[in-house]
Amino acid sequence: MTVGVAMSGGVDSSVAALLVRQEGFDTLGVTMRAFEGAPVRDEEDAAAVAAKLGFGHITVDLCDEFRRTVMEYFAESYIAGETPNPCVYCNKVIKFGALYNSVREYGCEMIATGHYARINKNDPSGRILLERAAFKEKDQSYVLWQLSQAQLAGAMFPLGGYTKQQVRDIAAENGFVSSDRPDSQDICFVPDGCYREFIESFTGKKFMPGEFVGTDGKVWGTHKGLIGYTVGQRKGLGISAPAPLFVVRKSVQENRVYLGSGDELFSKRADAREINLIAVERIESSLRVTAKTRYSQKEVDATVFQTGESTLTVEFDEPQRAVTPGQSLVLYSGDTVVGGGIIC
Repeated sequence: MTVGVAMSGGVDSSVAALLVRQEGFDTLGVTMRAFEGAPVRDEEDAAAVAAKLGFGHITVDLCDEFRRTVMEYFAESYIAGETPNPCVYCNKVIKFGALYNSVREYGCEMIATGHYARINKNDPSGRILLERAAFKEKDQSYVLWQLSQAQLAGAMFPLGGYTKQQVRDIAAENGFVSSDRPDSQDICFVPDGCYREFIESFTGKKFMPGEFVGTDGKVWGTHKGLIGYTVGQRKGLGISAPAPLFVVRKSVQENRVYLGSGDELFSKRADAREINLIAVERIESSLRVTAKTRYSQKEVDATVFQTGESTLTVEFDEPQRAVTPGQSLVLYSGDTVVGGGIIC
């Protein structure tokens, strides 16, 4: 069997490729060119690792598709008043979508990535399960919740049982150029973190100022455009108040940013749309789970109810801070991802 390994040039995907090769699979390295201006060094480093390990390497140009899907999704979500996670969507439509389809044309039956997660294909239910990495401090199952059963069937996550330090040690032992490269922290196509500038450039639109309004109706000042703010934000508001104020919600229709106290950020429930269930076909009645509303958040106890074919509601045991529209709500049962949805 031939396995395509998605190689970014970084340490994780380089070690993933090594592990796939050591398992005895025929291997093809593939680097995705996602947007104009992507670092050429990434392709060069990936090709160097592939050559060192003795297998072929190709670069697939997905710039047009990435722009039509991930970048447009990112911009449109912000314009709609949400705070999206484009990496979640990219995994679904690009890495395990367009990129996987590309390597299949080269005879690859599966695609491996450097994600820290695990796949269980032996569950008695017959469903293919997505599970957390063995070491939770690096677990990336949160960004993989949108994968379908078919996508999970064709996926491999060789790093699921390793710590980050173990991966770096393996890379150093094998002389990979990426062994000491720092992890990427920003969205790949907005490396400077200036989302407003990117969206205005990408869409050609300018976003008008509007009012900062307290939840009590008091006007506190003028904001610089809705896309520059997210729920829970305190810094960068540019207003003076006798007590700390936070963004508690945004209204696109009114072009207003509503401000309130820290206590007003907490909520006992969250509604989600565009759900994808992995561990079960449908949630009957109710289900006890743990839930995460942000990648860096620790999961919390909750009960989930499926309210429609593509919607669900979660009730948290304890109120949660800054549950933000556009972010992913991911549900777990132990180490298994039950599924998830986009917070409304």
